Amino acid sequence: VQLVESGGGLVQAGGSLRLSCATSGIIFSRNTMGWYRQAPGKRRELVAEIFVGGTTNYPDSVNGRFTISRDNAKNTVYLQMNSLKPEDTAVYYCRSKIPSESMAYWGQGTQVTVSS
Repeated sequence: VQLVESGGGLVQAGGSLRLSCATSGIIFSRNTMGWYRQAPGKRRELVAEIFVGGTTNYPDSVNGRFTISRDNAKNTVYLQMNSLKPEDTAVYYCRSKIPSESMAYWGQGTQVTVSS
């Protein structure tokens, strides 16, 4: 199983980034896909998730600014991040999980840095 994130980088406040997570070794269409982030000294937190049927979920901190989407044909999940703020600075991780199973898989993370 591999989850490979890409698209991170340095951006000014108010800017945008699009993250991608390409997967292999999983039945992508059966997985709930999620994006999480972890800032230095803080716990890893959910940023966005998309369920098998396409329903999405966001915490208040990113709702209206971030959009998660999935392409089952490409086994890839995306995170469009707009109106970025310095507090969005973190390592962003992709996660896959089949709802009925306990095992979850994580990518290696991609750094997002938002300058003020």
